[in-house]
Amino acid sequence: MPEEHHHHRLSVQMVRFILTGSLSAVVDFGILVVLMHFGLQHNIAKAISFVCGTTTAYAINRRWTFRAGPSTRRFVGVLLLYGSTFFVQVGLFALLFPLLQSWGPPLLAVQVTAFVIAQGVATAVNFIVQRAVIFRRIRQLQ
Repeated sequence: MPEEHHHHRLSVQMVRFILTGSLSAVVDFGILVVLMHFGLQHNIAKAISFVCGTTTAYAINRRWTFRAGPSTRRFVGVLLLYGSTFFVQVGLFALLFPLLQSWGPPLLAVQVTAFVIAQGVATAVNFIVQRAVIFRRIRQLQ
């Protein structure tokens, strides 16, 4: 595969991954804020919102970003990856939320800051693993 074609596909995949991730982050964050508004504890709210956001991301990334058909192997791979990043993202949020809250800013500022940091780390890990491992075969066959 020509180097230029490889970089073009990489950039297209990155843009699609970022757009998908942005939509999924809106789903995740929106559910987080709503659940916390109704009194759900922040760790439980984050766990639920994470599942909703990652389900959205997987469905769109599989079909649009990586253009992959249904596959049990890839689905299990994504479940394992998202299971790992669940602990990374929810763990970072759980550590950051009370720390940031102790400094006294408004609740929304704490939610946004903790969410963005945790989401950023999880997004980087997700893209690298999905592209290099889970959807690797699709890339080699094209």
